[in-house]
Parts: sequence; C-alpha cells; structure tokens
Amino acid sequence: MNKTNREEFFRRLRELDPHPTTELEYETPFELLVAVILSAQATDVGVNKATRRLFPVANTPQKILELGEDGLKDYIKTIGLFNSKAKNIIKTCRDLVDKHDGVVPDDRAELEALAGVGRKTANVVLNTAFGQPTMAVDTHIFRVANRTGLAPGKTPLAVEKALLKRVPEAYLKDAHHWLILHGRYTCKARKPLCGQCPVYDLCRWRQKGRYFEETQPVGS
Repeated sequence: MNKTNREEFFRRLRELDPHPTTELEYETPFELLVAVILSAQATDVGVNKATRRLFPVANTPQKILELGEDGLKDYIKTIGLFNSKAKNIIKTCRDLVDKHDGVVPDDRAELEALAGVGRKTANVVLNTAFGQPTMAVDTHIFRVANRTGLAPGKTPLAVEKALLKRVPEAYLKDAHHWLILHGRYTCKARKPLCGQCPVYDLCRWRQKGRYFEETQPVGS
C-alpha cells in the first residue's frame, strides 16, 4: 500500500471512530495493566466480567497483595490460564510496591521487567495509559497489516516496526486501536466483511473479492 493510500486508510477509520480506545474496562494505569495481563488468550468481555468483581475490592498493588494468590484466583478463575496469571500478577504487584512505590512505570524496559509483561502488554499500557505512539501487534493487527498490504511482516515484531514507519504521524497514537477494532469486527479471520469494509478499495488482499458480494449489507 502506497503512502497516499495509507493516509486515506487511516483518515477513513478516524472519520468513523474519532476517539478509539481499548474495550478493556479500567480507570487507572494499574487497572489497565492487570486487565491486559488477564487478556492473554482470553476475550475482553471475559476479562471485564472478572475485573468488575475484582477492582471494587482490590485495584492497587497493595490491595491485591493483601488478597494473596489464592484470593486473587477466586476473582479470575473464569479466565483461561488463571493460575499462571494470578502468580504473575502477584509478582508484578510485589515489584511495583518494592521498586516503583506502587506506581506503574511509563518506561518500556521497566514494564517488561515485570512478571507476565511482554512487549505487547507493555505497548498497550504505554499507548493506552500514557499516550505514547506504540503499536501492540496482536493477532488482529498482524492479520490486518498483512492482508491489506499496510505493513506486511512475517513476525509480530516485524509488523510492529513496519507500522511505526508507515503509519502517518498524525494517526500513529490511535492507529493501534483502529487496527484492532477493524480486525475484530470487519477484517475477521474466517469470514471478513469485505462488503462492509470502509477501506475495501485500498486493500491489497487478493482474496477480498470472494467475500465482497456475500457480506454486503441488505439493500446495497
């Protein structure tokens, strides 16, 4: 996808959704960090159901430490991999209290040093909580970037680096959310809604035509 089309791609997504954000429910950087750790291999809907119970009781590192690992599990046991996630969250809370005065750092290296926090999680927190122009490449963004020709790459890191170079600067801070939402609701993995896609004509995917007619809105 050339520079002109990339600019138009994001212009249209911004026009449809001027202020995109995560679908995880949170009020503080710490709540977001916990929610993102819980969201690995889980849906945002499932995470939100758990955190709606957890956060009114414990929404700071110290309060979660007071719950303890077993107490935390009672709130997150509906989420996949909850045992390992509980262990990581407790370790993260201990590090936050001991090394950061209970405050979530806005530095990549310090975030990635926390238990259960990899590059993708750090990017989400840096972007969503602190407004930094990072790109957290999940399965949705990886698919959209490769399918559309926006920023092809064989690995999430390669796609991340390509997007940071190719997304126009004016759209970079919010691009992460636009791409996730586009992949989640329009450019789906199994049956993309090409007939309803706002950037269909800009997309470079060779197979898009086969999905166009069958996914057009009724009456179009």
